Amino acid sequence: MSICILADENIPAVAHYFGAGATVRRVAGRRLQRSQLEGVDVLLVRSVTQVNEALLHDTSVKFVGTATSGVDHIDQDYLRQRGIGFAHAPGSNANSVVEYVLAAIAEVTDKLEQLLAEGIVGIVGYGVIGSTMAARLRALGIQYRVYDPWLDETAISNPACLARVLACDVVTLHCELTSEQPWPSFHLLADAELACLRPDGLLINASRGPVVDNLATLALLETGRGPVTVLDVWEGEPLIYHALLDQVTLGSAHIAGYSLDGKLLATRMLCDAAALQLGLALPYRGSPAGEPEALTVPDTLAGAALVRYLLKARYDIRRDDVLLRSAILGRDIAQAGVNFDLLRKQYRERRELLGSTVYGNFQSPRDIELVRGLGCVPVVIGSGS
Repeated sequence: MSICILADENIPAVAHYFGAGATVRRVAGRRLQRSQLEGVDVLLVRSVTQVNEALLHDTSVKFVGTATSGVDHIDQDYLRQRGIGFAHAPGSNANSVVEYVLAAIAEVTDKLEQLLAEGIVGIVGYGVIGSTMAARLRALGIQYRVYDPWLDETAISNPACLARVLACDVVTLHCELTSEQPWPSFHLLADAELACLRPDGLLINASRGPVVDNLATLALLETGRGPVTVLDVWEGEPLIYHALLDQVTLGSAHIAGYSLDGKLLATRMLCDAAALQLGLALPYRGSPAGEPEALTVPDTLAGAALVRYLLKARYDIRRDDVLLRSAILGRDIAQAGVNFDLLRKQYRERRELLGSTVYGNFQSPRDIELVRGLGCVPVVIGSGS
């Protein structure tokens, strides 16, 4: 059976996983039109594409997959009514986002040292990404609190109210975007909530832009009393507030979950789900990326310096900040929007730290535990090696 697949240009390896029996066409997801779906059996998108009746009415699409954890851009009720299969990729980019957050923590001031010395991280949202974040912090020996009103507290590790979470040294957001009552996440952090953040704290948003009121954030930062702020997601993408980018400490173009490993896992999950829906037998194909290169750490590194070195060895968050500022600041609005999308489309190959072999003459058992806490495999070598 030959099938036609239309895939967002930022979803890799679709042809690799589907094999020779599929015709794969590519599309710019933000500009997808219904006319482009003629003859298409499988539609694979990312968060920039709104999938609803207006897009799918009177088309041949039998399956929709989104290479994201979030599904706020998908009208699932309409898909069910039409009998169109659906799958998303929860967890595929969870580790990528976790490593982005850790890279942000390691990059700004002395937050990493503070957290390793009994500081506390506040996590908002305890889905796949939030719970993965908590597990990684726990493995590193870092304390945390979690706020997720949609879950029973018995299902949450270290539950707390929003006020206590916002009072933590670092606050990282991982909730889905929803306007549903009684706990909408749209502008979950507005004026009153932003005022609860510690002035010497760190705020990281790698969930969805509208979870944080961007104009309220800008107003707070312009007073000079706001926390250190790292934003990967923005209201109005790709047309983001230039003034806000100018105020944040680090910014990036919605790429926290854009590791190659995460993208490939998402593609594999969607291809498997589509094959099941359509009754296809796909050939087994391993990851086209192969194993990540092993790392060797200098003998002099220990504690926070060791963790920081390993995180930066795989991902330099400062590079994405420089790229975003160069693409946005000083540009007219239309060109800045085009540039924002180009940063995503042309994003470099970024491997994850998780699962990496790390060679080193580690200074203490605690350092070995920190390496393991990052999800790596430590291999001890002698000082004379």
